[in-house]
Amino acid sequence: MKTVKSTGIGTLMLMLASPALAVDTTTTYSSGILVGIFLGFCALVVVVQLMPTIMLLVGFVKGLIKGTDKKASHHASKG
Repeated sequence: MKTVKSTGIGTLMLMLASPALAVDTTTTYSSGILVGIFLGFCALVVVVQLMPTIMLLVGFVKGLIKGTDKKASHHASKG
């Protein structure tokens, strides 16, 4: 009985749901294609700047892990 009730409520909600009354973006976004190209270029610059940073971070983490492995094996052999 509980599943029938929840199914009925769900169906009723779907039937009563109306689309959102959002603003049509074609009328509010009146900038030209050059603005879109400029924003795309800015995004490309940001991505290109992030690539070396990520590579440096990965190298740093690898070096940190290798350094701890060497120290652990060095201390283990002495003890």
